[in-house]
Amino acid sequence: MKAKDLLKSSAFMLSMALVIALAVNFAGLFPGDVLDADLRSNITVVTLALMLTVSLSRIPFTNLNPLRYGRSVLRAVFLGLVLSSLIPLAGYYLLRDTEFAVQAMGLVFIAATPFAASVAPLSYILNGDMEHAARGTIVVYFVSLLWMPFIIWLTLGEVVDMTSVIVTVLEIIAVPLVLSRLLTRVRIDKDLMAIFLNLCVFLLVWLSVGSTVFKGDLWVFAAFLVIAALRSFGLGGAVEVVEKGAGIQWHQRVTDILMTSYKNKGIAIALCMGVLAPTGMAPLAMVAVATSIIVEVCWVIFMDSVLFSRRRMERELASESARSE
Repeated sequence: MKAKDLLKSSAFMLSMALVIALAVNFAGLFPGDVLDADLRSNITVVTLALMLTVSLSRIPFTNLNPLRYGRSVLRAVFLGLVLSSLIPLAGYYLLRDTEFAVQAMGLVFIAATPFAASVAPLSYILNGDMEHAARGTIVVYFVSLLWMPFIIWLTLGEVVDMTSVIVTVLEIIAVPLVLSRLLTRVRIDKDLMAIFLNLCVFLLVWLSVGSTVFKGDLWVFAAFLVIAALRSFGLGGAVEVVEKGAGIQWHQRVTDILMTSYKNKGIAIALCMGVLAPTGMAPLAMVAVATSIIVEVCWVIFMDSVLFSRRRMERELASESARSE
């Protein structure tokens, strides 16, 4: 396999970023004296803003009328923001009165985060409902301008500076939404875009996981692993079972599963670093986010090789076509 092919592979790049970041962390080689919390926060916000600007620029502002496509919009908001946030929020409330309350703060930023902007291109690749995915992405990211500050205020309003929260949300969501419209007509090679986005993800994971303070009893890491697995494997699998049992076809199921289970970890990292860096709690709060990234790597590999495998896709599409004739 060529180096270019590896750089284009999200699963490979995410896995390598995680392995290298953990190795740097446990070896004590992360240059924290140079890349202090404030600098890491600024680099994270700028990198994520660039990523989202490029990603969202591939999605046109068409067919967005919420009245005409009300069911599609409501489904995207419910699955991508409400349902996907319940498990991390439950985990936070279970742990907030323990000695691991600061680490549990990371679960709030995961809960507040919308699904990944790559849901649209992944829906296209996997024969999902591309129009629903594109429309849902734009609508959910606009709703996130209010949803993210609301969730953080509801849970951490007494701990964090809400002005900082609002500024960070505007920087990582509002600015990319506006700037992305300037790039919609600019042709960007798909391979180059994939490599650029994967390199950005690599940097974000290295910056965040590499500097995370992994301290505490083993059980709290196990708790974060269980919460992350329930949020990705559990919710994703539940949507698959329920929708398939209800007779919902492949193209809608694929997109709905992605919206429910595939959180935008870049936003979670940027929120955590941007909001908590001034308090000094960011490295501890990043434990939950870093653990979630580990599980999400496994989820991406599972989706790619099992749940949405080409063989399964071809079999189900053929079966659906036969039933419709």
